Amino acid sequence: MRLALLSPLPPEQNGIADYAAHFRTSLNQAGVDVLTPLAGQRPIDSLAAARAWVAERDWRRVDVVHAELGGGRQSEFLTLCALASLPNRPALSATVHDPERLIWKPINRVWTMVNGMSAMPRPAKQAVALLSDPATLMAERKLARQLDGLVTLTQTGAGRLVKRMKLPVDRVSVISHGALTLPHKPLPPLDPIRLLYFGFIYSGKGIEDLIDAVGKVKAQQPELASRLRLTIAGGTSPDIAFGAQGSYLDQLRARVERRGLTPQVDWELDVDERDIPYLIQRHHLMVLPYRESRKLALLGQMRGTSGSLAWAIACGRGAITSDARAFAEEISHGNGSSYRQGDVAALAAQIEGVLNKPEILSQWADRASALAQERAWPMTGQRFVGHFQRAMARAPRARGVSSSGPASVWSQKESL
Repeated sequence: MRLALLSPLPPEQNGIADYAAHFRTSLNQAGVDVLTPLAGQRPIDSLAAARAWVAERDWRRVDVVHAELGGGRQSEFLTLCALASLPNRPALSATVHDPERLIWKPINRVWTMVNGMSAMPRPAKQAVALLSDPATLMAERKLARQLDGLVTLTQTGAGRLVKRMKLPVDRVSVISHGALTLPHKPLPPLDPIRLLYFGFIYSGKGIEDLIDAVGKVKAQQPELASRLRLTIAGGTSPDIAFGAQGSYLDQLRARVERRGLTPQVDWELDVDERDIPYLIQRHHLMVLPYRESRKLALLGQMRGTSGSLAWAIACGRGAITSDARAFAEEISHGNGSSYRQGDVAALAAQIEGVLNKPEILSQWADRASALAQERAWPMTGQRFVGHFQRAMARAPRARGVSSSGPASVWSQKESL
């Protein structure tokens, strides 16, 4: 099987690029020949540009085109739209990282023009995005119906995607986020209890809630809280760590100081991927206090999961999460607990529960380790091969649709 993967890839710094790198490796191990034609290309920002890019390549060499859709990226979405119009196209597939929508962000010319105007106020841009949403949703549904198979990482995401995109249930496969195979590391000594926030550090992740919850525990039960340490770790790309109100990191540090937590909070920024397992495994528990965006709520329900949570599972560590996205499903296997997003008192109570009954940490860690074995990337790759085979059976090429027009060739750069 030969597959063209449309996705960001490292060194891009985002969760989908990290996912795609492991995904590609797992497919190679399963015997799939993976091409990455978008690698090194300029972003595709219009359907016309996508059609021109597609027309320059001979897609007869490819059995399946699979895209990683998420983060509001346009290139992958527009390329799939262009490919869907080919009469003798390969099978088309996508992993939808942010269900219940495919792209969320407008793709029309008006939005492209407005979004490029640096002088235009942010509220005006948001208004254009909201007014453009009916057309965006129509384009998403059209593409979703043209795809031969879609994948979500959770049952929650699959249910929302099927309903919003108006798809047959059997068109969507659920394949959990793959887990790296890592050496087992037992929990560190239980005094102190070490909590970890890990992920990209920017507003919207609820990190303020975590700081406030630890501060609340300290204020209410200082002796109990003395057995607690918190590490805030993750990426700090300038375009997301700095905003109109200045440095988000500085705001978090000031919040830590106001809560009297400076001696108990450690910072580990821009961690190298090779050091991530060591970072996670010297902690007892990951805490992901995400909040859902009120602005996105006007457009739908985002029910994706988290690469950070996948790391916790791979490293054999439990997690406390908010009920944002599809987190509640991901820790429903006995590997953690959840609370209502934004409820600082509830999060503080969860932390107090761990301090009072630390034996729960071992139970959560054992279940996380079992999940990691079930979701190991080599097995995940095999599950995707089955998904692709089903997609190929649905594709026009499998139904004997003839080709029209001359075929062009791929550049040497895009060949393996």
